[in-house]
Amino acid sequence: SSHEHKLNFRKSKDLCLNYIQDAMLQKQWKRAAEFLTFYAEALEKDFSREYMGPSEIIWRIGTEILCHHSHSSIKEFNSFIEQMKTLGVKRYLKVCLEHVFRLLCNGLIDEAYQNLSLAESWRFGEQTAIQDKEMKLIQAYKGLLDYYSWSKQKNILLKLGQDGFEDLSIEQEMHSYFRKAAVNLKEILKIPGVWDLFLKSYVDLLEFYGDEEEARQVLNEYAYNSKFPANPNAHVYLYQFLKRHGESKKSLISALKILHDLVPSHELMIDFNTMLQKSKKRKNRRLGLEVIFAVLDYAGWKENVKAWSCLARQMKQIVISEKHLDWIKQEWNSRKDWWPAFHFSYYLAKRNWQENESLSYEKALVAGILLGKDCKYFRYVSHQGCKAQVKRFRILKKFVKKHSPDYLRISG
Repeated sequence: SSHEHKLNFRKSKDLCLNYIQDAMLQKQWKRAAEFLTFYAEALEKDFSREYMGPSEIIWRIGTEILCHHSHSSIKEFNSFIEQMKTLGVKRYLKVCLEHVFRLLCNGLIDEAYQNLSLAESWRFGEQTAIQDKEMKLIQAYKGLLDYYSWSKQKNILLKLGQDGFEDLSIEQEMHSYFRKAAVNLKEILKIPGVWDLFLKSYVDLLEFYGDEEEARQVLNEYAYNSKFPANPNAHVYLYQFLKRHGESKKSLISALKILHDLVPSHELMIDFNTMLQKSKKRKNRRLGLEVIFAVLDYAGWKENVKAWSCLARQMKQIVISEKHLDWIKQEWNSRKDWWPAFHFSYYLAKRNWQENESLSYEKALVAGILLGKDCKYFRYVSHQGCKAQVKRFRILKKFVKKHSPDYLRISG
């Protein structure tokens, strides 16, 4: 019967799609390509209407296969993607973007720019308005390539020096790229989203031409507008801009405070801790201790000498002054159950000593203050240091023994 035929056809079609997916998961691109050919032929006989049309399935799977198949070429990809553009008006601009990305990955910048220009001029009734955001993205990538051309011209001028800036033709061409890039990059930044690459390019353009106020406004909007998603990079770019232009420590601390809340393990936390330690405000110095403890909660920082040095220096200052031992105690209370095994094991003491004497010294100082003179890590490192007749390890040993009452107060 007609119903039974359709049912069997759908089953065989779904089975073929499963074979394709299985081949792709196993990176068997040739096998996947063969099944896709069968699948495409089968779809010619399929008169059913599904939410995800056949053209989108073929486009997405076909693109993935062509990107990985050992015998595929950019020529074949171009031919395939041009066919995909004709199969679905609703997906036309998305397919165009896919095409552009592939061209850029192959270093074909001029061809990518040409495709973006063609896509920008595309019009199809009401679909043009519906796909407004995709069109903005097309224009933004076109602006990015204009920025790339501007940057190349700028580098030529800088290389030529004064003679280059006297060449009006180069300067005019460069300014033409600037205008085109600035218009499109500015537009995409009005739409809430993560636009890091576009933002950096636009700020670079503005700074080069001395428009610092506009650059500052754009960076503040990107970082603080609640309509935009939380983005750590937004605060990194703002901080870097403020630092370049000699802004106050208060502004720098404010930018990094939010970054700390979002990514406590960020590499800029060392700069943040240094700034906070130098501050005259008690609350900032307290925050500095919190920041450096938080950094060392992450495995990526376990063997970072600078981080341990920052913590050791601040803890030593607190112990000598005998003020704010409660700060250390508060940080240690939430870590005393897992930091000893994570940072201060006997195995790590041996390895750190063999690989990096400076690291073992800083860690031993912290371990001695937090865990006392009987800590395995401190005992091994201080013993090895004294045995090697390194003066600072003898001083370290005396310091920890002298301040053993402080360890008792910290440990509770």
